[in-house]
Amino acid sequence: MQVSFIPGPSQLYFTLEDHMRQAMRTQVGSLSHRSKEFESIFAEVSSGLKQLLSIPSDFHIFFTGSATEIWERSVQNLVDMNSFHFVNGAFSRRYYEIALQLSKQAVKAEVPAGKGFADEVSIPSGMEMIAVTHNETSTGVSLPLDFIHSLREKNKEAIIVVDAVSSLPYPKLDFTKIDSVFFSVQKGFGLPAGLGVWIVNDRCMAKADQLLTRGISIGTYHSLPTLLANQKKNQTPETPNVLAIYLLSKVVQDMLRVGIDKIRQDTEYKAAILYHALESHPDLSPFVQEKQFQSKTVIVADCKEYVGPVTQRLLQHNLFPGDGYGEFKKTQLRFANFPTHSREQFELLVDVLGEVGDR
Repeated sequence: MQVSFIPGPSQLYFTLEDHMRQAMRTQVGSLSHRSKEFESIFAEVSSGLKQLLSIPSDFHIFFTGSATEIWERSVQNLVDMNSFHFVNGAFSRRYYEIALQLSKQAVKAEVPAGKGFADEVSIPSGMEMIAVTHNETSTGVSLPLDFIHSLREKNKEAIIVVDAVSSLPYPKLDFTKIDSVFFSVQKGFGLPAGLGVWIVNDRCMAKADQLLTRGISIGTYHSLPTLLANQKKNQTPETPNVLAIYLLSKVVQDMLRVGIDKIRQDTEYKAAILYHALESHPDLSPFVQEKQFQSKTVIVADCKEYVGPVTQRLLQHNLFPGDGYGEFKKTQLRFANFPTHSREQFELLVDVLGEVGDR
């Protein structure tokens, strides 16, 4: 059996094949998004996600084409002029760049690749939105939840948006300290790509309405007011990826049966044994050196000239690592640690890594 550790699209959730067969038998892909059957699926996945992630009742769940789309939609709907962005890798940087492309006066705080924000960051007053990436997929840096949750205290008026694309469902977010979080399904939820999930509270809705009332463009079919008007009917503004929404509803139910506490415990165990293997290896090491910033869900190995031999040995065991990202493509490997990856798969991964190098 092949095991993909690529951090997106990653290994499919282990129950997905059965759910896909059932979807084909019942023609889920042909359902109208105005049908009672789809409304039932929408309601089930919304209820399931709220239970799994402990999302409060004043938050709404919307569906988009991707998390990349949500970068753009969040800026359109939540920012008139000023946004602040924490940048510590390629994807958090892209969020910032999209704000600039939308003609916003975006400001960033940036640290080198592999680093987090160790010192207090001074955020200028008047920022309408603060964008923070919980888990930087390109570098394996994860910002501590305490850091993210502390942003509210000194920035009470700003809307705090968390990109949790490659960390959910693992992090236990405090939804009283943030206003929006989003993810895409091809990472931690183990589905094929093609669906973004945008979770927003009533503060976000009020901001979008305020901008609209002032005559500011906030987009069209995927503006927050339009999404909400349809969500109240358990519908979407346009024909969505009905199959993906159905599959997400089934995988969320599977995760609820496993239990979020068990998912988190397994994630931490798998991350611990892989980091230990890298730290004790003579030729490999974790790219992120400071433990407080080491991601539990995307672990990046600094392999230097050993990328080729390591990859070859892993492939011999049907283990598929992710390449390093951007400038690190030839010196690093990335390993996804998502709920679909078992403890046994990680134990095999650690054993194989131990076979590689000068010993």
